[in-house]
Amino acid sequence: MATYREAKCRLCRREGGKLFLKGDRCYTSKCAFERRPQAPGQHGLGRKKVSEYGLQLREKQKTKRIYGVQESQFRRYYQMADRMRGITGENMLCLLECRLDNVIFRMGIGSSRAQARQLVNHAHFSVNGKTVNIPSYIIKAGDVIAVKENRKKEKYFQAIKEAKVGNMPKWLEFNPEKLEGKILALPQRDDIDSQIAEHMIVELYSR
Repeated sequence: MATYREAKCRLCRREGGKLFLKGDRCYTSKCAFERRPQAPGQHGLGRKKVSEYGLQLREKQKTKRIYGVQESQFRRYYQMADRMRGITGENMLCLLECRLDNVIFRMGIGSSRAQARQLVNHAHFSVNGKTVNIPSYIIKAGDVIAVKENRKKEKYFQAIKEAKVGNMPKWLEFNPEKLEGKILALPQRDDIDSQIAEHMIVELYSR
């Protein structure tokens, strides 16, 4: 799957629900899905009977788009999860949640995963004191993630210090004054608020 460079709001309309790909805009009346909830294209209003395979495929596509990963990456996460102890689907979601770009988003430093990925790519963060600019870097329990000292005076991060911290997942903590966060524990299925039927993805890859 090539990198998607078209309007992100079309993806929400295609999947039939908000994927919150554009940050704060998704919570306003400007959200394209609020105005046109049907699928994009001239046949978007048509009713089509979807097969079981089709439902599984749409669930996989939706999850890939939420986390912003491509097919080869996504399949690799599934294969890693399948080798781990426990339930494969839950393991896969845990791996996706533990991506550095997702953690930055969950801490409220990025308004969307796409923005968080860009911040990571620009080497704004350190993990346990070492610079990391790989969005797919998998964090571990106990890791300390911080904005680098030479970046803290930038306007963007100064604004974060003054902003109110939203609902923080219980497996994370973030100190806006220090611009530093810590991974308290690995996320569990109950900690992941995304409406994803992971068992359908496992069934698709198990065919």
